[in-house]
Amino acid sequence: MTPLLHIVFFSSGASSWAAAKRVVDRYGAAPVRLVFADTLIEDEDNYRFLKEGASHIGAELVHLCDGRTPWEVFKHKRHIGNTRVANCSHVLKQDVCRAYVKELLAGGFEVRLYLGIDWQEAHRMESIQKAWAPLDVEFPLCWEPWLDREATHQLVRDAGLALPRLYDLGFAHANCGGFCVKGGHAQFRHLLKTFPERYAEHERQEQEMRDYLDKDVSILRDRRHGKTKPLTMRQLRENEEASDQGDLLDWGGCNCFIGSE
Repeated sequence: MTPLLHIVFFSSGASSWAAAKRVVDRYGAAPVRLVFADTLIEDEDNYRFLKEGASHIGAELVHLCDGRTPWEVFKHKRHIGNTRVANCSHVLKQDVCRAYVKELLAGGFEVRLYLGIDWQEAHRMESIQKAWAPLDVEFPLCWEPWLDREATHQLVRDAGLALPRLYDLGFAHANCGGFCVKGGHAQFRHLLKTFPERYAEHERQEQEMRDYLDKDVSILRDRRHGKTKPLTMRQLRENEEASDQGDLLDWGGCNCFIGSE
């Protein structure tokens, strides 16, 4: 009989933890693997939650890492990631996880995949399933009773665990240290306010990429006045300092594992 492994893509956030807990509650810890793909720019408290969360669940934690940061990927690809093309996610998360799953299949295992997508992100499910076909992909937060963001956070607290600090600091998700090329103006403004030194480092690297490519490119876009043009992190910071706050509601979203870009 072919052994079945349940692979939970564990991002070190609350939703993927809650998904992993539901999988272990259903199948036990022994056949479950919690697979973490490290971008090397996660907030330090995420690594604390990663270890504590995995220990509480009791399943094996698999730590994968390409060895590059998103900015190193951008330089290699000669393209800065943005809301439309997040090559960092493709290389640092999808590729390393695909390689791991391929090894398991070659080793004679049957594999079933799980992601922490809730009903509010149902629009992502079809693309994810197509991207990983013919493997089965399930979304435990959509098993009855459905769980949303608030419910997953409460599950973490009920387990006696402290949430990754980025949630309490007001970030919409806990990935990539509050920096995500899928994020919108509001998220980048919040990063500037909360972690100015971290923002400054990403601003520096964006300018370094602009110089390297010798192009007027950026992560963000300015769509005001009926025109779309690049908006650098430096310009966003200077706008903020001048109280020109731009789109206060544009938080964007994390869409890792949605499939090929």
